[in-house]
Amino acid sequence: MGSLMVAAYPAPSVAEPALRPTLEAADPQTPYVQWRLQQWRSRMDAPLSRFVASPEQRHTLLTRLYQEARLAGLPPELVLALIQVESAFNADAVSSAGAVGLMQIMPFWVAELGLPVDDLTEPNRNLRYGCTILAHYLAVERGDFTRALARYNGSLGKTWYPERVLKAWRDHWR
Repeated sequence: MGSLMVAAYPAPSVAEPALRPTLEAADPQTPYVQWRLQQWRSRMDAPLSRFVASPEQRHTLLTRLYQEARLAGLPPELVLALIQVESAFNADAVSSAGAVGLMQIMPFWVAELGLPVDDLTEPNRNLRYGCTILAHYLAVERGDFTRALARYNGSLGKTWYPERVLKAWRDHWR
């Protein structure tokens, strides 16, 4: 009988830094990701209490917002700032232009991204749409937050809206 040859590969002693985001994206339930979420929620809870009185609602909103922002590759604090400016965390908000919910999504996006049954006042669905749209605009604008935010608001070429969001991000959520 012949001998079985087994190739020996050295086990890496430390994971490459670029590998961590891939691992986190693959399994958001890893202890490290859960620890980071818990730390972030703890930091964001007090500022959010100005807008959302219920600790349970804050916990739920912060958890989902963090997950949706990370899925879209956005800083979760930027999403908090955008929501502060857009709706002041009122999930039932409707603008004079017809934008709906926390992130003030225009109803035409349902035909573009979703299903006719999607309820934009439902916070989880609204966060998914808003983060997806903002991430798209950020990609179109090659990482330029000012231009991406202006596109999100429909005010490309003007800076008043991006300045409000970026100020809220800097002053309340960092």
